[in-house]
Amino acid sequence: MLLQKLRERVGARLSGNSESGFTLVELLVVMLILGILAAIAIPAFFNQKQKANDAQAKAYVHAAQLAMETYATDNGSAYNGATAALLRGYEPTLSGANLALSNLSDTGYRIAVTAPVTAHVFNVIRNATTGAANFTCTPVSTGGCPAGGDWGQ
Repeated sequence: MLLQKLRERVGARLSGNSESGFTLVELLVVMLILGILAAIAIPAFFNQKQKANDAQAKAYVHAAQLAMETYATDNGSAYNGATAALLRGYEPTLSGANLALSNLSDTGYRIAVTAPVTAHVFNVIRNATTGAANFTCTPVSTGGCPAGGDWGQ
């Protein structure tokens, strides 16, 4: 009924047959609906923005993982001695990455990249015993870090 009345008034206004406008209540209802829609959309927008910022950090950590494997191929299959500067030499796109290496051994390593805007940390950890790679992130359930904290699924 409200929509029919609204349509009639808009039609009459557009055809020039009527000089009546919208009532204050009708205008307030429209503003209320727009406010509710904005309240729903704005948090979703900010979450998408965090995910986009975190996607760059994920790309950096993956590129660093490939550079680390290239380094190991050139150095007798060992990860010892690798540095962030050496990895940047193998992969120039890492020049903008906030990169940290730790737990370096002959058979394992940990690479961490911190996203510059969100300060979320994305890791690739190569298990020294099994050789399996784990992909972890913090804080969990925020931005590009899923609920389980494993971004490599």
